[in-house]
Amino acid sequence: MNMQPISGGFSNAPLQSATAFRAVLQAMSRPGLWQAIDGAAPPAPLSQASGALILTLADPNTPVHLAGTLDCDAVRGWITFHTGAPLVAAQDADFAVGAWDDLQPLDRFAIGTPEYPDRAATLIIELDGVPAANARLTGPGIDGEITAFCPGDRPTAFPLGLDLILTDGARIMGLPRSTGLEFL
Repeated sequence: MNMQPISGGFSNAPLQSATAFRAVLQAMSRPGLWQAIDGAAPPAPLSQASGALILTLADPNTPVHLAGTLDCDAVRGWITFHTGAPLVAAQDADFAVGAWDDLQPLDRFAIGTPEYPDRAATLIIELDGVPAANARLTGPGIDGEITAFCPGDRPTAFPLGLDLILTDGARIMGLPRSTGLEFL
């Protein structure tokens, strides 16, 4: 019997999910700044940070899309076992997880509607290390401006658009749709 889908979840779910949720709130309210997030040990190739995000944010009513190498039996089984989240096509996803190139084209994902802007997808973008800063960020949660890495442009027509959460190992960085982005 393969025990991999059963292992790797939060060992103390109430505490670890609350701590992870706090990291998500910090990341999204302080765009461009990295936050530590841990507690999950998902199967490869899913990162520790993405695993913690999924355990914290997904449930049986939260459609998740897996892109590229993450769309594999081990990751599918782990997510299904630990969250019950349905695995869906890109256009039906509340959350999508993958490398930037694997998530393209971005116009497949919901950006919300004028009546319901909250019905937009959040992309969890797996990075393998963080390249040098390539963008100037401005907007809510940023004192003036900061520079940070952004993998590419995303559709925004605030309040519509895609929210991005970048992951690198056991840390996350938020780029909400309200963040102004100017590539350097």
